[in-house]
Amino acid sequence: MPVVSAPHDFNEGCLFVDLESIFGCSLYLKCEGFNFAGSIKLKAANEMVESAERDGILTPDSIIVESSSGNLGVALSMIAASKGYQFLCVTDSRCNLSTRLLMEALGSQVHVVADLDANGGFLGTRIEYVRALCASDNRYVWLSQYTNAGNWRAHYRTTAPEIATHFPRLDVLFVGAGTAGTLMGCARYFRQWHRPVRIVAVDSVGSVAFGGKPGRRMIPGLGMSMVPPLLDESFVDEVIRVEEADTIRTCHRMARRGFLFGGSTGTVVSGATEWLSRQDARDLTAVAIAPDLGERYLDTIYQTNWLQDLYGDHILDDQEAIALPRKDQSTSETPDRRSGP
Repeated sequence: MPVVSAPHDFNEGCLFVDLESIFGCSLYLKCEGFNFAGSIKLKAANEMVESAERDGILTPDSIIVESSSGNLGVALSMIAASKGYQFLCVTDSRCNLSTRLLMEALGSQVHVVADLDANGGFLGTRIEYVRALCASDNRYVWLSQYTNAGNWRAHYRTTAPEIATHFPRLDVLFVGAGTAGTLMGCARYFRQWHRPVRIVAVDSVGSVAFGGKPGRRMIPGLGMSMVPPLLDESFVDEVIRVEEADTIRTCHRMARRGFLFGGSTGTVVSGATEWLSRQDARDLTAVAIAPDLGERYLDTIYQTNWLQDLYGDHILDDQEAIALPRKDQSTSETPDRRSGP
């Protein structure tokens, strides 16, 4: 029985779900949402904070500041509360309301930017705000998940070895692409593995992480409005782009079987099952990484009004995910969401 004195000391890294009964293909889903931060971002947050402490960058007077669309902000809020730091999360209107409230409950400050950047997203605006804060007061310490090597190093040390231990005959790994920390950490580890592992990056349509035209993206988590500085495409064998409508349908399909996952997981699973359907996958061992669970998405991808207002009345018209009746607008408000990075 694990007993911990600090919330960041606990993480369940060895839980996998067999999705074959739901999607008809052999795919194991590594669940990263079972820790006190509720997502895989706990690993990167812990690595970046501990590295900054070892390097003397963080002191008792420091104020940690970070740009985040949600999960990293929650992880840093939890760690900051445990260690006694102040933390300010700079986010945007795509961040789920429950996520913002969670950060505030943990004692953090949350600043929501409203202005779009030159690329039609929010990331540039968020980063400009962080840089201005750091220039105004030297107590602010920006960990910079976009450039911090601790982001990918955390997954090289933990996530990838956890997968390798349970699946020594792994053939293909599906990893969502956001900051590219998880992707690069796992890809670097398996590049040195004793057998070849195909690394398939899964991105959202409208993201420019791997090039292409920017577009509207309403679901936070995966995708970027810039090429991630941590990304090295030489470690990636293939890239799959997933439409948000497919993300939503995949999330609801899993929910109808009792598994409530977040939007990032829906994107990764949608891309993985589509890829496997095009292969002779009978003898392949395939694993996908689920970054978080679905409770923080109840007012978005699991909320009928939000879905129908953004994607139309028939977004869930299929045999696996039947839409609930539309709620009366007088009793259920639709959260304001704008396109972003």
